[in-house]
Amino acid sequence: MSEKQPPSPEPFRRASRLANLGVSEILRIGARAGEMQRAGKPVIVLGAGEPDFDTPDTIKEAAIAAIRAGDTKYTALDGTPALKAAICAKFRRDNGLDFTPAEITVAAGAKQVIYNALMASLEPGDEVVIPTPFWTTYSAMVEIAGGIPVLVPCTGENGFRMTAEQLQAAISPKTRWLMLNSPSNPSGAAYRAADYRPLLDVLLDAPHVWLMSDEIYEHIVYDGFTFVTPVAIEPRIRSRCLIVNGVSKAYAMTGWRIGYGAGPASLIGAMAVVQSQSTSNPASISQAAAVEALNGPQDEVVARAADFKARRDFVVAALNAIEGIECRVPEGAFYTFASCAGLIGATTPDGKVIESDRDVCAYLLEAGLVATVPGAAFGLSPYFRISYATAMAELEEAMRRIAAACRKLTLA
Repeated sequence: MSEKQPPSPEPFRRASRLANLGVSEILRIGARAGEMQRAGKPVIVLGAGEPDFDTPDTIKEAAIAAIRAGDTKYTALDGTPALKAAICAKFRRDNGLDFTPAEITVAAGAKQVIYNALMASLEPGDEVVIPTPFWTTYSAMVEIAGGIPVLVPCTGENGFRMTAEQLQAAISPKTRWLMLNSPSNPSGAAYRAADYRPLLDVLLDAPHVWLMSDEIYEHIVYDGFTFVTPVAIEPRIRSRCLIVNGVSKAYAMTGWRIGYGAGPASLIGAMAVVQSQSTSNPASISQAAAVEALNGPQDEVVARAADFKARRDFVVAALNAIEGIECRVPEGAFYTFASCAGLIGATTPDGKVIESDRDVCAYLLEAGLVATVPGAAFGLSPYFRISYATAMAELEEAMRRIAAACRKLTLA
């Protein structure tokens, strides 16, 4: 007698919350660049938002000391007392703000801080206002949490900054958050106190809207720009503001995965619940390293900002020398977000018409062997992003290749 065959297994069913989501376009471009490199093509990748500098030795030594001391166990759920104290001291020193440990959370990167906040606060259908261009993870996390991203285009004409009129028009009774990132990924644009003031006035008249201020690039600013956090400008917004920051960019600690947030204790407590059911505490060794980063010498942070400025100045000038490309000077971070409107409609040497910024970036990768990211990935076209967080020699060669590839185009 033959055995009865079990029914065929059903195919994997993707959760509906992921229906409109995929892997980051930045990662897809990086994967394609990697394939080309493995095939022997000398591709220069200018897509990663990661400093090329190494983590300072004092921070490494603090991590090694923690390992040798046996600091390898579970820690408090959302940050060790030592790290929370260092974060509180950082806010007093750098921003003139006093927070208690109950108002501080630590997670596995600033990304998790944002995710925890959205998961802890959004109901299905809640809206989150996001100026574009924006770090694409913002909208993806809003959608995963059941919210609706409300994208507001902010073009180069206004320095990629949102106006009070735009914010007012975007707010509805369902709005839960406004997400701001200054200095910005991808544009490098930053808000001065005078830029924040009209937006804060709108928020004061909309008490149901909370502000999420992503300040991860706080220490990477140029030309005497004075960084300021919105809470320092308008203390009345503090009761509904989450400040997001971390050690990844300023201290070249991307792989250590430590981000932190500061906000009302009620929100911080709700975020702890989310974290308790996902990752639990961040790595103990990374937290020990972050204590040294925040408490230790800050001279390397200043020196690196100067290095980034030299790279920025070179890349901006090189891009503006190319016909069809226009690039504003960013106030901070380590990105340029240049307009490629003048290349739209151009014809490549093989007869293909460039119809979008995605086509521009595809052409630069295949013909110029330089990986960049289209503005469409950040919600605003026709632009493209370059990360200048790489060695000057590579930037010089990359700009030479981009210029050469563009000269081969027949402009419309």
